[in-house]
Amino acid sequence: MTSVAATPATRRLPGDLAIWFFILAEMLAFAVFFATYAFARAKNVEMFNLYQHTLDRNLGGLNTVLLITGSWFVVLAVQAAHRDDTPAISRNILLGWLCGAGFLAVKVIEYSEKFGAGISLSTNTFYMFYISLTFFHFMHVILGMVILTVLWFQSRQGMYGSHGANGLESGAAYWHMVDLLWIVLFPLVYVMR
Repeated sequence: MTSVAATPATRRLPGDLAIWFFILAEMLAFAVFFATYAFARAKNVEMFNLYQHTLDRNLGGLNTVLLITGSWFVVLAVQAAHRDDTPAISRNILLGWLCGAGFLAVKVIEYSEKFGAGISLSTNTFYMFYISLTFFHFMHVILGMVILTVLWFQSRQGMYGSHGANGLESGAAYWHMVDLLWIVLFPLVYVMR
């Protein structure tokens, strides 16, 4: 009697290799920004602590929940593609997109409050970093939502399923990067004392 050895599952990087290079480049840019923030903060801890108190941690926390929830929906969309559940793919992409829209709405509320109080990039070093970092991330959320919009239309046309989900996986990887960056940015700017 012969036994058949189990073959290990073939592992592959989800999505296109090009998106991973793009993600790494974006994360490197944010890493430089975060390191510069940390260096500036270390030089003037008291000022940074003082002005951090002017940020609304509840809104920042809400945005964290929105992005994590959005990523969860995107994961569900990819899983649905692998089991050929086309309605669930588009539904979950839409729900992820709505979480992104909620994030942008909350940031607009925060920005309106700060700009309405006369705060700008030139107010002080803390606000320069706060506005720059969060706006840079804000633009990445917008790009992520554009990607999710394209994925939603494509999913409605049946482009994703067990026959192939490479484009969906690439878009999901980008969306998760946006989420990951906020998970670093939120405690760094809003919470760390």
